[in-house]
Amino acid sequence: MRTLFSPLRVGEIDLANRIVMAPLTRNRAAPGQVPSTLAIDYYRQRATAGLIISEATQISPAGQGYLDTPGIYNAEQVAAWQRITAAVHAEGGRMVAQLWHVGRISHVSLQPAGQAPVSSTARRADTKTFTSNGFVDVSTPRALRTDEIPALIASYRHAARCALDAGFDGVEVHGANGYLIEQFLRDSINDRSDEYGGSIANRTRLLVEVMQAVAGEIGGGRTGLRLSPVTPANDAAQDSNPQALFEQALAQLAPLQLAFIEVVEGQTAGPRDFAPFDYAALRSRFNGPWMVNNGYQRQMALDAVATGAADLVSFGRPFICNPDLVRRLRENAAWNALDPSTLYGGGTKGYTDYPTLDEPVTA
Repeated sequence: MRTLFSPLRVGEIDLANRIVMAPLTRNRAAPGQVPSTLAIDYYRQRATAGLIISEATQISPAGQGYLDTPGIYNAEQVAAWQRITAAVHAEGGRMVAQLWHVGRISHVSLQPAGQAPVSSTARRADTKTFTSNGFVDVSTPRALRTDEIPALIASYRHAARCALDAGFDGVEVHGANGYLIEQFLRDSINDRSDEYGGSIANRTRLLVEVMQAVAGEIGGGRTGLRLSPVTPANDAAQDSNPQALFEQALAQLAPLQLAFIEVVEGQTAGPRDFAPFDYAALRSRFNGPWMVNNGYQRQMALDAVATGAADLVSFGRPFICNPDLVRRLRENAAWNALDPSTLYGGGTKGYTDYPTLDEPVTA
């Protein structure tokens, strides 16, 4: 009988259990968008997860949208990530890098030479980002020219190769939460008239080409994808037909034999029933391991795997404040409370100092 604690092979990666640490932006990277040495302990502490998905990690300097987030595109970043993946592997864990381009969810102060962010559109998002001056309105983007898209796709391919060079077991492409790929997917954002805009076939073109490039570089069995069909995160208004959009996207990706798909059900960090969507129908378009996310508690997660509704469950904030979340789930032990004031930026407080069940709780 399969359970949340049963081993599973996803693509080319063997997992000890089906509990996944979801990608979590913590804004603690060192100068140069290099992951800090603090991250070594942070990820090592959580290596009992069947799989760790790294914090969102930009594929290029232009992909950055928030202060102090790490990259995975140069030698210094690769060397820093190598220390982190080695620590996770030493504890028996597995880890993939989440490849990220924020698109229009950025600010000129975070962009190379203060340039405008790029997107599928030149319309500004009605949202904020985190800069050296705190939370500020995002900047107005410029629409990518058609002839710029091959270089963008190449940057995903390069980042995927860097991830494997850094010791990651694979990658997850970030196609969710209103960032660049979703800015192309949704017709509520994408107002292009070239071959990357208009029809569903055109709006899914960037996603498909990115996934083909990444899988072509490192293998489909080491490549995953995160989607969020209805979340309104980052001013991503609903697509006119999200069911058809995302089902067609997955149907086009089938030949790649991806390691897994992770789906955020409902509104990211919000109501799971935010908007109607048939997730079971979406799953029918994918023949590999299916990972679910958003607000899962212990019994929900146990039931999802036991009934076959999902193969894996990813937990976000519970992993922030419970480094030993796998043990707590197994033993039905209480979870630590989250300190929201330490989520973004800072040092060890609220990062590597949450107690395990074997440690006393300090005031």
